[in-house]
Amino acid sequence: MLWLVVAAAVFTVYFRGIQLTGVRTSIALVRGRYSRDSDPGEVTHFQALSSAVSGTVGLGNIAGVGAAVVIGGPGATFWMILAGLLGMCTKFVECTLGVKYREIHEDGSVTGGPFRYLPIAFERFGALTTRVLTTIFAVALLLFGAIGGNMFQANQTFAQAQEVTGGEDGLLSSAGSALVFGIVLAALVGSVILGGISSIAKVTSRLVPTMAVIYLVACLLVIGGNAVQIPDAIGAIVSGAFNPTGVAGGAVGVLIVGFQRAAFSNEAGVGSAPITHSAVKTRHPVSEGFVALLEPFIDTVVICTMTALTIVIADTAYYSEARETVAAGGDAPDGVVVTSRAFETFLPSFPVVLAIAVALFAFSTLITWSYYSMKAWTTLFGRSARSELLFKFLFCLFTVVGSVITFTSVIAFADAVLFVCAIVNLLACYLLLPKVRDELRSFREGLRSGAIAEVPEDERAS
Repeated sequence: MLWLVVAAAVFTVYFRGIQLTGVRTSIALVRGRYSRDSDPGEVTHFQALSSAVSGTVGLGNIAGVGAAVVIGGPGATFWMILAGLLGMCTKFVECTLGVKYREIHEDGSVTGGPFRYLPIAFERFGALTTRVLTTIFAVALLLFGAIGGNMFQANQTFAQAQEVTGGEDGLLSSAGSALVFGIVLAALVGSVILGGISSIAKVTSRLVPTMAVIYLVACLLVIGGNAVQIPDAIGAIVSGAFNPTGVAGGAVGVLIVGFQRAAFSNEAGVGSAPITHSAVKTRHPVSEGFVALLEPFIDTVVICTMTALTIVIADTAYYSEARETVAAGGDAPDGVVVTSRAFETFLPSFPVVLAIAVALFAFSTLITWSYYSMKAWTTLFGRSARSELLFKFLFCLFTVVGSVITFTSVIAFADAVLFVCAIVNLLACYLLLPKVRDELRSFREGLRSGAIAEVPEDERAS
């Protein structure tokens, strides 16, 4: 965790708080004010952001946060927020590099992200070191895509569907129901990912705003229904960050849990998001860095915080019992059920709304991670139509497997390979920081001189 936090802090100081000073530029770029439809790339700034957000705004925001406040108490929320704010600058750095060193193929498709800038960063250490580190990153990303970006989503989607259909005695209680559920979900995922990044971007650009609105409105209704408890909940979050009770490791334990779940949720520093962002239509790499820094804010500062507040304010018996179980050395329950029970305090039927949100979150994350994982696959096994088709079949197979295995085994393995990715990726980011600084200076000078001007609306990338 220290590796992730220190990197985010160093980048923030190096770029003088770009996540605060660059927000206006970020919004202008998302609106397409500086991109032409004829610019090289496959998707618009908004579509790239939507695709990347769909890969981060998933069940980590619901199940992951539910697990965090059970294991680390309310105080874990404080450290999640801090990690999100710092992580904005990490996303700025890695996504700028992802676009700067991308490769545009003859058919117009793009390969970018760490698979292109890792070799540049490590070439000074020799060909063998470069090949080994790039391979380690690709293997770890592929495994996380199969486990955290795929199986975890399928696992918790089924858990919530089972919860709202009667639990262990309901419609989806039989062993075969998990298998059938997984097959149906895999078929839906396969129908989208066969179309590549353009198909994924079109789906996520419509799905992400819809699912975010549904989920945030649901959270606000629960919080609003318990408005008198908001001050106490905020107090518990702040005090619990420094003076926790019933948490292994005390304040340090809470900090670690908060940063872990934030990293799992927003993936800042992991190297996944630059893969999608590299497909953007732009001639200025740092422009996508500005767009990408919005990701951790949306994902962690807004959505994760809303989930945590909902759970802490509702303070259900299930939440309290789960914390006692974990404090006694037991396993954490399904995080999505912790969140579901909090929704249930507002209206008994409200978990159905959560089930819809969970399904949308999971589906968008699944299809985006299929793209990330495929780039890792082609790096390891070559880029061909047959190779990509085989990968897509295997990815859908993992979706089925994820529906029938246990939550604890999924999240433990996902955390492990996630941080392997971060070790390699952030080392490369450190080495290439001067390149990002040069791109930022060039872009800002272009804006000041008028060389980079606003594009007429009818010529903007759309």
